Amino acid sequence: MERVYNFSAGPSALPLAVLQEAAADFYDIAGTGKSVMETSHRSQEYAAINQQAQALVKELLGLGDEYKVLLLSGGASLQFAMVPMNLLKPDATADYLVTGSWASKAAKEGKVIGRINIAADTGQDGVYCRVPNQQECKLSANGAYVHLTANNTIFGTQYHSYPQTEAPLVADMSSDIMSRPFDAKRFGLIYAGAQKNLGPAGVTLVVIREDLLQQSNSGLPSMLSYKTHADKDSLYNTPPCFNVYMLGRTLAWVKAQGGLEGMAQRTQRKADLLYQAIDQNPDFFRAPVDRESRSTMNVVFRLPTEDLEKRFVEQGKSAKMIGLKGHRSVGGIRVSIYNGVEPEWVEALVQFMEEFARRA
Repeated sequence: MERVYNFSAGPSALPLAVLQEAAADFYDIAGTGKSVMETSHRSQEYAAINQQAQALVKELLGLGDEYKVLLLSGGASLQFAMVPMNLLKPDATADYLVTGSWASKAAKEGKVIGRINIAADTGQDGVYCRVPNQQECKLSANGAYVHLTANNTIFGTQYHSYPQTEAPLVADMSSDIMSRPFDAKRFGLIYAGAQKNLGPAGVTLVVIREDLLQQSNSGLPSMLSYKTHADKDSLYNTPPCFNVYMLGRTLAWVKAQGGLEGMAQRTQRKADLLYQAIDQNPDFFRAPVDRESRSTMNVVFRLPTEDLEKRFVEQGKSAKMIGLKGHRSVGGIRVSIYNGVEPEWVEALVQFMEEFARRA
């Protein structure tokens, strides 16, 4: 079977080495005679998988025992509600920086739970082409936390430096976590759905600082309380065992590539190739994102007409390149170049772009 060039926004490409390793383990994990999917989450075999995944998260992010790693279900969308449920006190206000669709949804869920201040909103008529600078962020005095979306998959924008805040910084890093080094200790809580850079859909990573965990709201339903999952080492209920296994294998692969420094070099190489191809032909390709906010994970661009964009996507499929169609809400072209996307795939895409522009 010949594999395609997978530029999908999520679930996205996984490293081939990880898939091959998982295939070898699929029927027999650790010589037990059974698949990881048939292994009890109370077993020693699964305990090792669970512990390894958590340890690799801390190692790659440079964190110690002052943080707790949780492996949950429900995706980032559930975290939109769990964050304010756990961290927003009844008499407090949380600040939200709105930079795209997912940030808007997070703020909307926050408003259901408590008092929310939109500290910055960079949208114009529903279009977001940049992230805010420090001066634009009108933060509350004594706020409970400041929430941001690190990378915006639909509009192709990304924070390249994070705002300074007095309140704990909370980030949805679903689409750029483990792609570059950053100071994780600046954050009180980080969450990420796995299906872009960490593994298959079905497991959600939450990293929470111990002091926030201990101060989190009580009286919540058990499954919606961070304390519940922390106290039970993410084993309060049956976890998505295979997905956690895949997350651990993917993190081990990241470590073998040189960790976050290695991934940053790989990421930048792919992003540079794409943006150079766009910028070198401005009469045909147009990136609708401010340069300072351009994403290194989701590269979006437009062609001169929607008909050309449709042909670009169709001909891309014929060339084994999938996932090039922009999000239905904005149109255009979107190339997602998450960790599992090989640089050689991007080189092939750039060649396709150049040939398509010449033929058009």
